[in-house]
Amino acid sequence: MTFLGAPVHLVRAEGGFQGFWRWDRPSDFAYTPVMTALNPSITIDGVTLDLRVTRKRVKNINVRMVGNELRVSAPRWVSNHELDEAITELARRMIRRERARKINRADDALTLARRVAKRFSNKPEIVAARFSTQQRSRWGSYSTRTRTIQLNAALRQMPLWVLESVVAHELAHIDHPDHSPAFWELLRKVCPQTERARAFLEGVTWLGRSWERLPPVERSLLVDGGGGLDD
Repeated sequence: MTFLGAPVHLVRAEGGFQGFWRWDRPSDFAYTPVMTALNPSITIDGVTLDLRVTRKRVKNINVRMVGNELRVSAPRWVSNHELDEAITELARRMIRRERARKINRADDALTLARRVAKRFSNKPEIVAARFSTQQRSRWGSYSTRTRTIQLNAALRQMPLWVLESVVAHELAHIDHPDHSPAFWELLRKVCPQTERARAFLEGVTWLGRSWERLPPVERSLLVDGGGGLDD
């Protein structure tokens, strides 16, 4: 989005498709009664949304997503620069939340997790399993309290043996909360592809973090298939 711009502090974003923001010094911002951009839109995670922004006598910025339209009501004293960052962050949360709903309509994650759980001698109970669009620093997690597995949504696009390895890794932590030799022995027993999957995920992580810095020629080489180690 290019018609606005600048930093903002998120207070909370909850309650379905509602986002709430608070500003500390309203006197710092000039009042702009109407937007001047024609046909404004915003693209987040490859999804383009039309924008409808209305200035009202409200205390917070409120955002709703209706189809492909993002409807925003904002206080009159909030600057366009501040509003830009608010809309961008809240739109990203909404798009990812909707994506999570879509990919979890089927019980694919639960079926997979329970199938992997059968490999363990103690047969850990799994009540729920879902793909998450909010996990950024971890590939997976398991809650012993709720018996729920959360999996990074990006795993859905990877080979099945990688996904199974992540599930097995989280379930192995039920018996071994650390990464002790006993943990790795158990994990390799129930998932012989463990080392291969770890190497795969390390490569994916490196590529994801480095992609924007790679020169165009090198990017093209990777997209075209990279290369094997054999002649």
